[in-house]
Amino acid sequence: MYSVEQVADLLGLHVRTVRNYVREGRLKAVRIGKQYRIAREDLDAFTGAESKVRRTRHVEVSSIVEIDAISREDASRIAMGAVGAANTRGYQEQPLRIESAYDEARGRLKLIVLGDLTTTAELLRWIALLAEGES
Repeated sequence: MYSVEQVADLLGLHVRTVRNYVREGRLKAVRIGKQYRIAREDLDAFTGAESKVRRTRHVEVSSIVEIDAISREDASRIAMGAVGAANTRGYQEQPLRIESAYDEARGRLKLIVLGDLTTTAELLRWIALLAEGES
């Protein structure tokens, strides 16, 4: 929500001009107390600008998986397997992004998985099966 003063600054107009537009009904606004507030969508409609708000919902999940007490070879196998699974299981429409890091001193594998909820959940189940099989 913008104030009349903010809209005037954005459009390079005098505050009175913006208030007149509101009073005349040319610019839609809501009165709160003694002040007007203009919604972003109403300002976009007034100026003819397209709203930059995403109109379709997109849900993404970020997951960090840490596996301790794992050898470099097993960590490499799990990390490469996760990347391979993400690339070959038909996830091309919404591909997963996977990063991995292995800490030799701690024997810890860290996997970072970014993607949609369903695909990430499937991959996490797959990683869990592999990780539990390594213990």
